[in-house]
Amino acid sequence: MRILIIVGHPDEDSFCAALADRYQQTASQAGHEVARLNLGELAFDPILRKGYKGRQTLEPDLQAAQQAIQHAERLVFVYPYWWASMPALLKGFIDRVFLPGFAFKYLANKAMPSKLLLGREAQILVTSDTPPWYNRLVYRRAGLRALRVNVLEFCGIRVRDELEIGPIRGSAEQHRVRWLDKAAQLAMR
Repeated sequence: MRILIIVGHPDEDSFCAALADRYQQTASQAGHEVARLNLGELAFDPILRKGYKGRQTLEPDLQAAQQAIQHAERLVFVYPYWWASMPALLKGFIDRVFLPGFAFKYLANKAMPSKLLLGREAQILVTSDTPPWYNRLVYRRAGLRALRVNVLEFCGIRVRDELEIGPIRGSAEQHRVRWLDKAAQLAMR
């Protein structure tokens, strides 16, 4: 399988990076073709300056990202919950990359656009300082649902797995090892 890992945490020394490392290592050892985008290392303006009413030239890193997404059969998003959502870096990446004509296409006299990224699947790994049960019961997984439904499924990408990990802050080493093992298990699916 052709896998693209998208790391939405800007810090290359984060636990998100460790999860992505473990996932990548396991998937590669299993014979998958694995590519990775560390968004913190890309050079791009995360602001969609005129929305969809004007064309904003894609920087070379974003052009390469679109090509990698087109090539991938599975997208793996690894990011932290910040304020019950994704970091601004990941949101800006989505705003700039998942554009009309690439990810979806507006159709005349149709309420819903055509999904242009059909045939792909996704896995989402999210870290948090909030326990997953609290995020589920109180926040109703709003941040995860926004990526899954409003971005990925909207563009035709089927979400296969979601893994919420936390609380990260103050977690014991044995918890972190177990979470890394869960990332490895997802890479084997």
